[in-house]
Amino acid sequence: MGQSLDKILIVGITPYFLDKEFFWFEENLEKILDARSSQPFFDDNIIFLEKDHSYKFSDFLRKLDEMGYERVLRVSEPGEFSQRGGIIDVFPINALQAVRIDFLGNEVDTIELLDEKKFYPPKFSEEKFWRAREILKKKLKSQKLFSELKGLKPGDYLVHSDHGIGKFLGIEKFRVSGPRGYPQFQNYYVLEYAREDKLYVPLGLERKLSRYVGFQDPIVSRLGSSLWQKTKRKIKESVEKLAKELLQLYAQKEVAEKAPYIEDEELESQFRSGFAFQETPDQLQTIEDIKNDLSKTKPMDRIVCGDVGFGKTEVAMRTALMALANNRQTALICPTTILANQHYNTFRKRFEKLGANVAMLSGLQAKSEQDKIVKNLKEGKIDILIGTHRLLSKDVEFKNLQLLIIDDEQKFGVKQKEKLRQMKTSLDVLSLSATPIPRTIYLALSSLKNISLMQTPPEGRQAIKTEVLPYNSKVIKKIINAELKRKGQVYFLHNRVQSIEAKAEELKELCPRGKIGLIHGRMPEKKLIKIMDDFQKERTNVLIATTIIENGLDLPNVNTIIIEDATRLGLSQAHQIRGRVGRSATKSFAYFMFDPKNLTPLAKERLKTLEDAQELGSGYRIAIKDLELRGAGNILGKEQSGSINKIGLNLYSQMIAEAIEKFK
Repeated sequence: MGQSLDKILIVGITPYFLDKEFFWFEENLEKILDARSSQPFFDDNIIFLEKDHSYKFSDFLRKLDEMGYERVLRVSEPGEFSQRGGIIDVFPINALQAVRIDFLGNEVDTIELLDEKKFYPPKFSEEKFWRAREILKKKLKSQKLFSELKGLKPGDYLVHSDHGIGKFLGIEKFRVSGPRGYPQFQNYYVLEYAREDKLYVPLGLERKLSRYVGFQDPIVSRLGSSLWQKTKRKIKESVEKLAKELLQLYAQKEVAEKAPYIEDEELESQFRSGFAFQETPDQLQTIEDIKNDLSKTKPMDRIVCGDVGFGKTEVAMRTALMALANNRQTALICPTTILANQHYNTFRKRFEKLGANVAMLSGLQAKSEQDKIVKNLKEGKIDILIGTHRLLSKDVEFKNLQLLIIDDEQKFGVKQKEKLRQMKTSLDVLSLSATPIPRTIYLALSSLKNISLMQTPPEGRQAIKTEVLPYNSKVIKKIINAELKRKGQVYFLHNRVQSIEAKAEELKELCPRGKIGLIHGRMPEKKLIKIMDDFQKERTNVLIATTIIENGLDLPNVNTIIIEDATRLGLSQAHQIRGRVGRSATKSFAYFMFDPKNLTPLAKERLKTLEDAQELGSGYRIAIKDLELRGAGNILGKEQSGSINKIGLNLYSQMIAEAIEKFK
């Protein structure tokens, strides 16, 4: 082993100590030890051990934990410790090297510096020491953010970064010995592990706790088993690999260059006047972020995440306007023809007044029409081209494409995204996503990816009144007639293509006043667009549809939606579909119906969550349960979801943030 020591000082991971030079601890050792008797801060944040002196082993482990040291399988960084029997390896934050402490019962038998040759962490240089300290400071900040435990309920799962996932039972008060041995009361979070093992975490020391957010109920193991440390180590390795890949991608983007955009304030103010609403603070901030990106020589790569109907399309149009003002072409790519068609109509309405040429390209157009658009595009006669992945075909060539907008980017596969990226490395890319991404992932990735969150509903927008009720045709008749009476329109979601025609007949008999349209994904696209067009122009007022309507259709006169068998929908899908109504200041209604025979406990819980989270932007609240994870999957790739389940999203995000810091 390494060199033997007579004594060792270990200090807590606190901002006060993290700012001190490491030789400060040696110079002030006596003062630090004296301060323990009069100042609780020093008493709480110091362990001083001497060889052949006694120190209660269990108190030593507890105190390391309370001082913020992280338990790992093998020590490699300052702020970590590991245990095997009575042997503790620890890397104090006030030392350049890790030490091994061997206890015999409650007596300190030996203290030794860990030998570098035995694959233990080498002695840190001062530069590396300060870098590690910076990472620890950031870790303290992120722990504070991730250990947000407001509104905890017994039965919720919590993750303790040293001990793993346990079930929260409640908060209990215990009598403990206080300063100078006087008794006092202290509140503890009580966590239950397998075989009724219990862990007590003092209130005020939440920094190692975070909520468990995962796709499924987690596996709870026994307290003190090495399984958690092994799981954590494995995931840390995969996270570091991911962080390296992200940084490489980032570095490639850093190299490419383009000419910065110049603002045209007159054109912008003219375009703004065509917007019928007041911009939300989030919209204004996002537009500001985009302007800032475009004013640089480095290509923009920004993702805008916002709940359904929170104004992402307006942001996309303002961005396209900036490209137009700089005589550059824009391509907007959408996952479906219906969506492309809707964007085409919206963009054309706003841009025609400025004399800009907006075109749409899809496989549905006649060959001659497609050829003409492709020719005009190449000659620079088209300013904004909107379409599906038809835009990626070999024959499509732009004269001076500079801006690429990807709508609903999570609907594109990896290969398609790659193809989009390869169109030109210096392209400015704006991705729009309706899957809210979790704040945790946002925090973890914000130093790498440019992300704008849009969480404020437009002014005058009202929450959608949501009811969950058993299926009943008399009630359906009443609901549809009430909406038609106020000259509104209705979506009726029937998610089975085989029986959708029969359902349309049934509704015709039930509501003779209704002009009924019908739509599903197996129809020829031309017919789809015709039916949607009729509905948009109010030639029909009840549309029976499958989940094809979940994608971004914006029809302000549709303010009632009936979901016939809500138990078949996932939570995020149900929330997306509910967002198809309530697109104006009119009061809107969503009815989630179910067949009592199909109501499993899980389905019941999902429906309850939807009913509970009615306020606007509650995509975010529901998100805690379900959307967050999909968002995480979209941004980090599906293969990460297994790791997220094992340790929970919050700890996973924290690991990513740390890994990015480490490799930067």
